[in-house]
Parts: sequence; C-alpha cells; structure tokens
Amino acid sequence: MDNSMHLNCGCHTGATRREFLGAVGGIGAMGLLSASGLAISADAAKPHRIDVHHHISPPSWVVELKKYKLDSPPVTNWTVQKSLDDMDKAGIATSITSPTLPAVGFLGPAEAAAVARSSNEYAKKLTQDHPGRFGAFALLPMPHVDETLKEIAYALDVLKFDGVAFMTSYDGKFLGDKAFAPVMEELNRRKVTAYTHPNEPACCVNLSVGVPTGVIEWATDTARTIASLIFSGTSAKYKDINFIFSHGGGTLTAISDRFSTWVVSLPAFKARGFTGASVMAEIKRFYYDTAQVANPINMAALSRMVAPSQIVFGTDYPYRLGVEHVTGLAGLFNPAEMKMIDRDNALRILPTLKG
Repeated sequence: MDNSMHLNCGCHTGATRREFLGAVGGIGAMGLLSASGLAISADAAKPHRIDVHHHISPPSWVVELKKYKLDSPPVTNWTVQKSLDDMDKAGIATSITSPTLPAVGFLGPAEAAAVARSSNEYAKKLTQDHPGRFGAFALLPMPHVDETLKEIAYALDVLKFDGVAFMTSYDGKFLGDKAFAPVMEELNRRKVTAYTHPNEPACCVNLSVGVPTGVIEWATDTARTIASLIFSGTSAKYKDINFIFSHGGGTLTAISDRFSTWVVSLPAFKARGFTGASVMAEIKRFYYDTAQVANPINMAALSRMVAPSQIVFGTDYPYRLGVEHVTGLAGLFNPAEMKMIDRDNALRILPTLKG
C-alpha cells in the first residue's frame, strides 16, 4: 500500500492531510479564547469533567509518523503542560488519552506492536506523574490480530487501562469485519469500553468537492464502522463491549433512518432478522462523544437519536479547545443531563476512574 497516497490525499484541493490538520490546529489555538470569561474561570475552580477524547503524542509514535511523513503540527507541538493548561481552563478533572489517526495501522505487525507497547507505557507514566488528571485508552496494533490480543492483555492486566482505542477502519476493513472477530470476542469477555476515532478511509480518493477529505469523510467513516458493527451482527453478538463513537457518531444522525427503514427492508437483511427496532436498539445503546459537535444543530439531532445517558464529554484536544466545548454545550441540556454528560456517564463505563 502507498501510505502517502492513502493517508495524505488532498483530493485535488491542494491541501494535504498534514496541512489540513495543521490548519485545524491553528483554528483551535485561536479558538474561542474570548469566550473563556468569568463563567469558565469560575467553573475551572471546581474541575469535574471527564474528557474521553483527548489526544497525546507518545515519542516513539511521533518518530514513526515523521519517518513516513504522516506528522502534523498539532501532533509534533503537543506537550503535557499544554494539555493540563487546556484542561484547567475548561474545568476538566480527567482526560482519557489516546493517539489520533492513523494510529499504527501503517506499520507491519512487529513494528506496530513495538510502537503500541511503548506508547501505552508512556501513557501509563503520564497517569502516574499526574495522579487523577489522566487515564488512558490503549493504542492497539490493529489490524494485526495476534499482536492486538497480546496488547489487550498487557494494557488491561498490567497497565490497568480504562479501555482500548480503535480507528474506525484499517486499510479498508471496518470494525465489524470477520477478521477482527477474535478481538471483539476478547473485549466482550472482558466487558471493555472501546473508544473509536475516525481514520482516513481507503475507499475515498479523487473526491473533488473543494474541501479536504477530513471535513466529510472522517465523519462518514464513523458511520461506516457503525453500519459494519450492526449489520455484520457484531454489536448484537458482543453486547458487553461499550463502544464510544467520536464526534457524535459522525454522519450517523443524518442516515439513521436509512439504517432502520431502507436497509431492513432488503430481503437479505430481513432473512437475517434485522428490524427497525433491532437496529435502533443497537444505535441507542452505543455512546457518542461531543468532540467537534458541541453546538445546537448537532446536539439537537444526537439528543433525539439517543438518551442523554449515552452522550459523553469529549474535546478532540489539541485540534479543538476544551473551553469551546464547554461554551458550545452551555444551555443545551438541563443541569441533571449536563452532569451525566460531563462526568457520570463516563464513570459508568470507566470504573477504574471511580477511585
């Protein structure tokens, strides 16, 4: 596979993935600092939020990204102190860390396993150096199944992590693919929380719509992997996995009706027992974070699709600021619902944080 083509496609817009991520990081840096007035300052004095979507840059992972020219300014410029400063400004008590795309799927099995292990040990040290401020979702050496199973055992049994982190796809395979069944079976046995982050999809090059693929395709890759999990039967079979989908489920809210009416009307899916009710039951049991969708339009759709009990606070730092999400969610939910979104829902599926 040509990794540079797959992961850096600017799709005739003149913008590479690195340039796009750099631009997004710049927007985040400018952000809504003018909105971080007295209300946020007062709120930050009593940090309580749990951010389930907070990216870090483990050194060994950054080295590999640079080697393959997959790095970007938000990745290379990240520091622990910048994370802590952003958390403090937004009243975030704890951030659950994870690297962002492309994770380590661009590496061979041995290299991916080595980088995942060192990255996870780095994340563990972060939790030890700053007690209570960080948790971690384990970076997995997907799509390499044997290596992934070994890292799951190490991350959960030795490092005592809060869960695992997936990309939505790996070189054209989505999470419901039968190749990943051993991984799902193990996570289900352990009743693990699995955070997911969109990846650059292998499907979509030469999309000449004038914007980088990340604007549309990353959100759509999330919807694709949800479809894969539901219509492969994976999510119904492994109900003890708590899936968290980034960015409010991406484009799922716009196409959920097609899932629950159009797809289930097709003979092949009828024969397998899919109904509108069964599809919506899976959609409604998943968790969705607020990263980059903390606004009235996205939240109106998401909160009609699922109950507030299934929404968790996420920021996508360093690509967006914590303060932006606090101000963006203000007034959209009642205090009891906001308490669930800010903290309680995450505690329910991340029991290691309760101490």
